[in-house]
Amino acid sequence: MHDAFDESHARALDERDPLPTLRDEFHVPRFGDGEQAYFVGNSLGLQPRNVRGHVLEVLDTWAEVAVEGHFRGHAAWMPYHELVRDGLARVVGARPGEVVAMNSLTTNLHLMMVSFYRPTAERPAILVEAGAFPTDRYAVESQIRFHGFDPSTDLVEVQPDEPGGTVSMEAIERAITEHGPRLALVLWPGVQYRTGQAFDLAEIARLAHAQGACCGFDLAHSAGNIDLALHDSGADFAVWCHYKYMNSGPGAVAGCFVHERHARTDRPRFAGWWGHQAESRFRMGPEFIPTPGAEGWQQSNPPILAMAPLRASLELFDRAGMAALRAKSLRLTGYLRELVEQRLGEVLEILTPAATEGHGSQLSLRVAGGRERGRALFEYLEANGVLGDWREPDVIRISPAPLYNTHHDVLRFARTVDAWRQGAG
Repeated sequence: MHDAFDESHARALDERDPLPTLRDEFHVPRFGDGEQAYFVGNSLGLQPRNVRGHVLEVLDTWAEVAVEGHFRGHAAWMPYHELVRDGLARVVGARPGEVVAMNSLTTNLHLMMVSFYRPTAERPAILVEAGAFPTDRYAVESQIRFHGFDPSTDLVEVQPDEPGGTVSMEAIERAITEHGPRLALVLWPGVQYRTGQAFDLAEIARLAHAQGACCGFDLAHSAGNIDLALHDSGADFAVWCHYKYMNSGPGAVAGCFVHERHARTDRPRFAGWWGHQAESRFRMGPEFIPTPGAEGWQQSNPPILAMAPLRASLELFDRAGMAALRAKSLRLTGYLRELVEQRLGEVLEILTPAATEGHGSQLSLRVAGGRERGRALFEYLEANGVLGDWREPDVIRISPAPLYNTHHDVLRFARTVDAWRQGAG
């Protein structure tokens, strides 16, 4: 039996990894004479080195030809969103016409609910997980109120039923079945932000549709992280951001999926000029003719400077491939789990499910002893160049991103926890 804490073991794992790290393609924050061990890609991904070139290309075009940049060159601004469309489709498992980069996540969520949350007196309810990320909770509450209904009765929350605060598929199925006749929409995360639990999206969509409800997903912690197969899932819509695992910068332009069966839908939407059919957009006519597919939900012309980093990031995703990235993610989190279980069990409790289909790149770790002890460990890690993130009251989230994290990074985290355990802890 090997010693998982042996540095030569971690180095060997990195040397023989089937997907060599692309760490050199990223700017990694410095710490002392070296680099930080950065495990916060689930909050803000590192900056790819190729971002600068793509942003400067836009700036140079603007400086040199001004408005003609909309039409000139291989990266003309008019069809710029098309430069990221196919790459996005590959990352989230969709068809190109089903995805578009636009707006921000919460804005996209509201736009999708305009079309896919159509409550009636008989079906006013939205089902979410208890403890949903605040943007989901705020958005669905406001939509319910906007339509004249009451969140106290029409917002259904599925409570955790497993150790560590995770939710079983059985609990989801019971809730959808119990509330089915009243459900207008099931809105669920691909990966739950607090626990790191991943879900079977196809099954959730099937259950929702069987009850006559629409189904949408918040994939903020899923895009670029897990295998999504959005088209095959049958979901009506999905929304996500690109500043986490997709490494496209703070406040990056977000993503949206609309299943192709809704490509020419007559569902209501909040229309905008850029969602109008491209062929007749500049005729400036009074009648809105939507572009078929997800692009028909666009409202304003794309923020080109904000889309340039996404274009850069997608080049790296295409270079590595989602299947290879997912496999490496499982190797890194598997090693992290092994380290915790081998020596750190008295300090850290792993909340995230162990099954490979039950988690992404994040392990949520509850610190034994409560909040004060947890904060002490978190601050010790940071002071020693190991950065995760904190969730109240006692959870540290560690997310080894397969594009740039290594087994040696993971070992550095575990050794730092072990040092704290033997000393200050």
